[in-house]
Amino acid sequence: MRESILIALVHIFAFITNLSDSKARKGREIVELYLKRHLNPQIASDLLLLYDEYVDFYSVQKTKEDQKDLYAEISEIVSIGDKIKKNLDEKERLIVFIRLSEYIKKNEIPDKKTETFLRGISQSFNISDEDANGVKEFILEENLADISKGKILLIKGIEESNNIIHERFLDENEFLNFKKVQNNSIQGLILIFRLESINTYLLKYYGSNKLNIHGQRVHSGEVYFVDEGSIIKGLKTKPIYFNDLNNAFDNSLSKAKIIIEGDKIEFKFPNSPNGIQPFSFKVESPQMVGIMGGSGVGKSTLLNVMNGKLVLKSGALFINGYNLHKNKDELEGVIGFVPQDDLLIEELSVFENLYFNAKLCYDNYSKLQLLRSIIRVLKDLDLYGIKNLKVGNPLNKTISGGQRKRLNIALELIREPSILYVDEPTSGLSSADSDMVMHLLKEQTIKGKLVIINIHQPSSDIYKLFDKLWILDKGGYPIYDGNPIDAIEYFKKASSFADADDSECVTCGSVNPEQVLNIVETKEIDELGKYTEKRKFSPIEWYSVFKKGQADKITNNKAVLPSNNFKIPGLFEQFKIFSLRNFISKISNKQYLVINLFEAPALAFVLGFFSKYAKEEIYYFGDNKNIPAYLFMSVVVAIFIGLIVSAEEIIKDRKILERESFLNLSRFSYLNSKILFLFILSAIQTLSFVILGNWIL
Repeated sequence: MRESILIALVHIFAFITNLSDSKARKGREIVELYLKRHLNPQIASDLLLLYDEYVDFYSVQKTKEDQKDLYAEISEIVSIGDKIKKNLDEKERLIVFIRLSEYIKKNEIPDKKTETFLRGISQSFNISDEDANGVKEFILEENLADISKGKILLIKGIEESNNIIHERFLDENEFLNFKKVQNNSIQGLILIFRLESINTYLLKYYGSNKLNIHGQRVHSGEVYFVDEGSIIKGLKTKPIYFNDLNNAFDNSLSKAKIIIEGDKIEFKFPNSPNGIQPFSFKVESPQMVGIMGGSGVGKSTLLNVMNGKLVLKSGALFINGYNLHKNKDELEGVIGFVPQDDLLIEELSVFENLYFNAKLCYDNYSKLQLLRSIIRVLKDLDLYGIKNLKVGNPLNKTISGGQRKRLNIALELIREPSILYVDEPTSGLSSADSDMVMHLLKEQTIKGKLVIINIHQPSSDIYKLFDKLWILDKGGYPIYDGNPIDAIEYFKKASSFADADDSECVTCGSVNPEQVLNIVETKEIDELGKYTEKRKFSPIEWYSVFKKGQADKITNNKAVLPSNNFKIPGLFEQFKIFSLRNFISKISNKQYLVINLFEAPALAFVLGFFSKYAKEEIYYFGDNKNIPAYLFMSVVVAIFIGLIVSAEEIIKDRKILERESFLNLSRFSYLNSKILFLFILSAIQTLSFVILGNWIL
């Protein structure tokens, strides 16, 4: 938790403690217990001293001004809120408000003051009435049945014989508006409140199970945050994952789900043992799946197998029951792919790159619809401010690396594929850009998409964004398929670690993803205590352990594919779009124009000057014996210029064509657009050569 949040909490806690002298001691006990539960002893001690200083300060103020009326107290707490909110973002403000509500409940502040104080802070922090009222009612347990429908999930377990569950929760009428899930592995019940604005949940547990979240013990009746990567787990208790809550609340905007099933898929490179070893799996939307492993283990290969670029040696891949390789027409527009390399047209602006891509995807869109889609994507990916900047190349940068990566993603998102494959989205980016890109991809799952990402060394925050993790070992051996946090425990237990159950830091909740790969690639130790080249567990051994725990997951049932507006234009319309795109990119490249428009006149001048032969001082064209040689050289120059101008055209666009191969566009229209442009350019070059050469001669 950030220092600014803790100081803000201590500040407000101290002020509220002074509202009633009789509660001062109890208030300190509540603060001390809270700090010790969530922080290490040293930080907790320092903040408790700060709390005491604030309490003393407000005690002196109170003595000077005597007893304040309620209006004065409200004004002061709003003033405190205005001072501290500048350092808090939206989520942090809600955290402070939630902890403040808890503190008020435990400190038994009178109901009239409670309502007024909380309203004052929520208005000061600009928290919406819906969120503020929902949090207040959830924490104070006043009118749970009145909270907006669909905001609370009830996870019911086995009823306990003792009265550990609050009596008022035994009234079934209170559960009418709640979403309900049965989990017989817990005793009691769990209440989950959804804070949709920050994609976070609040949890309250009433029961006797020893549950944990973020490595902390869950105490009955206390409020806990459940955010990205969180797992609610306990001894002999079925884990509850963050994605389980998302599915229960049905955050997906898409009615039709996407399910990808791999039935013992296998791929081998020619004359090489490398590839992907037999792998069966099942993933469905809305999820973000990470593919992790060391360098050269086959992460990109697996991604290219799944997007259909590489043909399987054996096995089959199904999307909602449709075979990826045999039913390509039915799956048109479903798959999007963002490669690791930049696939941008460097001479065009950010807006123009998106515009021409959208034109090739939406033949049925009007110009206004097209512009709205482009602007929406630009704003969603924080690119609107640079929309008119030329993209440039990595060596001659106009936009940053993070912006280039987001633009590559935008080119795919603009056509709204249901499945998005992304190859190394954080490669070469700063930590801030990496976080932004990954959160943008995570947002796509909230919209109902299935996102599958290759990643090498994610940070703790990025690692916890994944709903599912696949780990590959050398030789393309899959060795793990499951929840990312569980992966740490899985490999620790397999390697007989003493702290196998500790997957997260108790005080900060962070994880160390690198330890997974370190365990996988652990080397043996020789008699001298030095590490050898031989691994403790070979890839085949890890693969054998993985296969033993793998159940038969393939159902291969046909399901409805999500609808989309994807429709490529006809051949002539594609020809026009390709031609216009090619023309704009060429005239935007000043170096290209200078070279190609001035090389012909320059060669004409050189050839004409040295071919101008005269016997006498006066030049006569009819007496020039060099004319046949000049004509021969002119033919050579024409061929030479034509070859130079066209040699790199198709090769230069190779990567662009690779990305557009997922759109199934016409290669015929593309080639004809190139030929037309080169024909016109060659005509201009030849004309300028002839005019200047003939004028000299």
